[in-house]
This record gives sequence, C-alpha cells and structure tokens, in this order.
Amino acid sequence: MIKGIFFIILSGICFLIVNFFVKLFGPNGSSEWFNLNVQEIPAHELVLARSLVSFALSSIIIKYRGYPFFGVNKKWLFIRGLSGTIALTIFFMTLQHLPFAIAAVIQYLAPIFTMFFTMLLIGDRIFKIQWLFVTLAFFGVALISLEDILGTNNSLSIDYFWLGWGVLSASISGVAYTSIVKLKETDHPINIVLYFPMVSIPFMMLWCMFDYVHPIGIEWLFLLIIGVFTQFAQILLTKALHFGHASVIIPFQYLGIVYALLIGFFIFDERLHLVAYIGVFLILCGVLLNTLYRHLNKKTV
Repeated sequence: MIKGIFFIILSGICFLIVNFFVKLFGPNGSSEWFNLNVQEIPAHELVLARSLVSFALSSIIIKYRGYPFFGVNKKWLFIRGLSGTIALTIFFMTLQHLPFAIAAVIQYLAPIFTMFFTMLLIGDRIFKIQWLFVTLAFFGVALISLEDILGTNNSLSIDYFWLGWGVLSASISGVAYTSIVKLKETDHPINIVLYFPMVSIPFMMLWCMFDYVHPIGIEWLFLLIIGVFTQFAQILLTKALHFGHASVIIPFQYLGIVYALLIGFFIFDERLHLVAYIGVFLILCGVLLNTLYRHLNKKTV
C-alpha cells in the first residue's frame, strides 16, 4: 500500500512537470521566470513531441515483452487514441491561455464525465448522492467564472472561452477513460498507451505542416522532458493501482491540485480572487467525494 501511495505521488509530480513546461511555451509563460527566453510553441506541436517520445518508448516495451503490437480490441483502442488526442490538445491550449492552477483544476472534472459515459456506454449505476457531488463540482466552476467580475487589479483575468474549452477537454477525457475501462479485460496497458501516439502523430504532423515553430537550443531539451515525463507519469500511475486498492490510492492523485496552486502562485505569479480559490476547493471536494464514494461502494457490493 505504501508503494502504491508513493507511486501515485510521483506520478502527480511527473504530470506537474509536463504541465509546467507546456505553460512555459505559452504566451508570457517564461517572460519573468529565471530570464528564460523560449519561443511560443503551439499546443499541437507539443502534443506531437510528446507523442513521438511516447511512441518510441511504448514500441520498445511492446517488442521486448512480445505483446501484439496492434492490440486486440482495435475499435476501442482507436476511440481511446482519438479521444485522448483531442482532449490533450485542448488541455495544452487551456494551459497556455488560462492561469496554471485553473487549467489544471478544470481537467480534474474528467472523472465526473467518466461517470456519465460509463453509465451510458457500459451500464454503470449512478447513485443519487453522486449527483450532489457533481453539482458541487460544477458550482465550483461557476465560482471560478466570477473571477473577472470580482477580481481586483492584482488578480488575473479568466477568459470564458478557454474556461469552456477546458470543460470540453475534461468531458472528452471522460470518453478516453471510459474506453480504458472497456479495454482492461482485453488489452495490456502499454497497448492502450501506444494507441494515443499512433493516432495523434499523423494528425499533429499534418497540423504542423501549416503551423510550426522550429525549436532552438534548450527548447529541444524541454520538449524531450515533456515526452519522457509523460511516459513516466503513465507508468507510475499504472504501477500505483497494482499496489493497493483504488479507493485508497486515487485520492492522493488530487494532490496535483495543491501542486498546481503552489506553482501558479509562486512561479507564475498568479493572484486569484478568494472566490476563485473557493471554486477550486469545491471542485476538489466534488470530484474527490465522487471518486471515494464510487470505489467504496464497489468494494462493499
């Protein structure tokens, strides 16, 4: 159990590092941070860099272990790859255009949408109290949207357009997570991971033909970090769930919200109104309570 908690915390730190460098490549992401002068690189190009590294590492693991390269349930593997590609691209965009903490927190709505899609596609039951948790989380989003109205001169502006796209990204992530649930009986986790870059690389390469910024100098290292640490995060998350019950392990994943708040405040100098912080807290409570209730209920049934 201790190993599982340790791995889930490490996984969260790896995802935080990835998100940090994505933000660094956004507008004004590095303007006041250690005098770094990196170019603004579009989200789809960052997704491509991440996918190339992930494809190389996943392919090596599959070949070494002798798994079928294209997996078994190809329909749901493709759905997982396509939905993951769309969700991650939009998420990277929101990271570059919203306050760091807000973009990260909105993405944590994904389990709420996963609940909806597993009900529709798999037939999972939703208990009445879970609707209360859903309402709590979305009330938190509503409070965050008040930042522009209540914010002071020192607080940040939140673009409603990108806030909406952040919620859309979380909803599409729900499709990706639902496909993983469908695939767990037929395909190995590394095959599920592989289908993301298999789908994303052709689309992102086509996109880059029309919108591409050539990396220079240390930017190549940062792109490599995004790819490698994403792979580490996914492997650590998978290992964490093998070392303990999900109801105990998964709550530690939400430490990522705390990390994001600290990075946003101390590194990117993001100052939000108190109401926005209350909104973040409500999202955390809604998602965490929903996750705990689902796993504890499954354990007792």
